[in-house]
Amino acid sequence: MTNIIIVGTQFGDEGKGKFIDLLAKRADYIARYQGGANAGHTIVINGEQFIFHLIPSGILHKKKKCVIGNGLVVDPQTLLEEIENLKKRGISVEGRLFISENAHIVMPYHKLLDRVSELARKGKKIGTTGRGIGPCYTDKIARTGIRVADLIDEKTFQKKLKKILDEKNQLLRKIYHQKEFSYRKILTEYSSYGRKIKRYVTNTSLLINRAMDKGKSVLFEGAQGTFLDIDWGTYPYVTSSHPVVGGALTGLGVGPTRIDRVIGVAKVYTTRVGEGPLPTEFPKRLGERVREKGKEYGATTGRPRRCGWIDLVLLRSAIQINGLDSLILTKLDVFDKLEEIKICTHYRYRGKRMDYFPNSLKVLSQCQPQYEVLKGWQESISGIESYKKLPPTAKKYVKRIKKLLGIKIALISVGPQRDQTIILDKTLC
Repeated sequence: MTNIIIVGTQFGDEGKGKFIDLLAKRADYIARYQGGANAGHTIVINGEQFIFHLIPSGILHKKKKCVIGNGLVVDPQTLLEEIENLKKRGISVEGRLFISENAHIVMPYHKLLDRVSELARKGKKIGTTGRGIGPCYTDKIARTGIRVADLIDEKTFQKKLKKILDEKNQLLRKIYHQKEFSYRKILTEYSSYGRKIKRYVTNTSLLINRAMDKGKSVLFEGAQGTFLDIDWGTYPYVTSSHPVVGGALTGLGVGPTRIDRVIGVAKVYTTRVGEGPLPTEFPKRLGERVREKGKEYGATTGRPRRCGWIDLVLLRSAIQINGLDSLILTKLDVFDKLEEIKICTHYRYRGKRMDYFPNSLKVLSQCQPQYEVLKGWQESISGIESYKKLPPTAKKYVKRIKKLLGIKIALISVGPQRDQTIILDKTLC
């Protein structure tokens, strides 16, 4: 069977959730490998919308098993709300949801520290969601975090929480002038969460590897995108984990030789939410037009996304970093009414051509995107089911992206529904 990693190639929000859901039909396990409740995957099935923050998108397929890996930071309150919301809609996770013992827990002080530290940056905000993700990963790296295994062991949790909270309360009081947290209140609330999630907790690395040994297939699900990666993104305007392919391996405890394919997902335009550079950003009027047509608002926060032309400099780097073998293009239908469409083929920096994405934000700020201009198709394609039936100008746009990137196009999305997908690689669906 095939083990596939799905990777976002831009700044997240590429539409990965729809394709995790679509490809889950052929997988036995769907495993999320990084991020937290700061990310959201939106799926539309028969007009009904589902938004997931922690639970893998494959949970909608009743016989599939879903894994929350050690690379995530888990907000237990949000997780339990997701489980309850699914239950209300007739979807049970019992016997199908597994949570890593080694995943770290997002605590109330993480959320407060996230908000107050962001406010303290004033004009240099990163644009976090305020969900406590960065501070939780900070504690993980500092070796002071609370893991799922600690939370479900009440004595260990009591001991760890007391020590950590003494330190956090001092920080909140002395540096940020905030009210201290009550040890007893947090202990009571989070011990309750621990008891509720305990039945889902296991050694997920062992679970996945044993499943692979038996010939089962695993679909690896990430959140965000390559250029929000803590190492490879537009630092410091990044997330605190690894959305790139390497994060799938460390975030689930799986070796690289067990992976068969790595598939990237890219919008036919570029978006980002929050702060940070967006070299191909649209003029205001066009940006608003595309945002409304594409419903470009954050699934977690509702924040409007900034929009720009597709950036092949960005995508070339994503292909290299992740070792992609094919690409999924999403939201082609959003361009239905445009008279002309631009493709950023390269940058110019100090009079010279630049084909790779610079690591320096100073250099990036001095780069000028260079464009090819193509005619738009100016007709609705949302009901088209085959590539052959696409308007010639739409096919020309897709072919040009394929040629300039030198990569296969596996699937094309022409709408949010499962069936609004043009399948080019029949081995996937």
